[in-house]
Amino acid sequence: MRRTFSNEFLFQVFALIIAVIVVHSVYVTVVRPRANAVLAEQALRMQQDENYAPDQSVWVIIRDYEQEACFVLMLWAFAIMGYKAARVARERRLLQDELLPVREGVRILPEDTREYARALQSLPESARGLLLPRALLTALERFGSTRSVQDVSAVAKTMFESESDRLESDLAMIRYIAWAIPSIGFIGTVRGIGLALGQAHRAVQGDITGVTENLGTAFNSTLIALLISIVIMFLVHQLQSMQERLVFDAQEYVDHKLIRHMQSRG
Repeated sequence: MRRTFSNEFLFQVFALIIAVIVVHSVYVTVVRPRANAVLAEQALRMQQDENYAPDQSVWVIIRDYEQEACFVLMLWAFAIMGYKAARVARERRLLQDELLPVREGVRILPEDTREYARALQSLPESARGLLLPRALLTALERFGSTRSVQDVSAVAKTMFESESDRLESDLAMIRYIAWAIPSIGFIGTVRGIGLALGQAHRAVQGDITGVTENLGTAFNSTLIALLISIVIMFLVHQLQSMQERLVFDAQEYVDHKLIRHMQSRG
């Protein structure tokens, strides 16, 4: 488990670095040059035609630094969720395997637990660390030592509850990102309003270009942040549902494939 945590932490660090590089490169080479070209064209047409009403451009809406930060966090959250979803999918594939080939009608006695445990211990190290093999092996070891089916059932239930809590806590970083994105959008709003107020003296003189441009910065940053947050929260709930179904199905697997076959002597 510690090695898995270390691998996941390194993945998150590298995912963040890659997200920063990719998004910043796109902004430097594509987004900001196109946004500046659109603004320059709109300014020229406004000078030529006083009745000209510029259309909203996607490049202008996403051009500011707050939107760039939001897209970085979005890609980072996608990478983390993709990593966790791939792990859940790998865990679910084990549910289709016969990890313990116990035929129908066969009873498992406390003396038989070592034989069945060997089949699980022979799995690759990466597979032994997954939820289902750990739960099966824990149940067998508990039955071999206590010879109590009820004790095994209680231990398995506690283990799955602990796993459910752990998976829930693992989503804390993604939930933090989902919270941080709207906060960055609000920072952009405050910055834009502050810049607009700084141009108030020019608006009094009849030049409202600076005020409108900075107010656009204020509202665009919030718009993009809220849209991204909605998408991330939807995916977080989907990932959480996948994890909850995994724990439930793994618990049912242990009950059906192992515990119901156990029988203590006397």
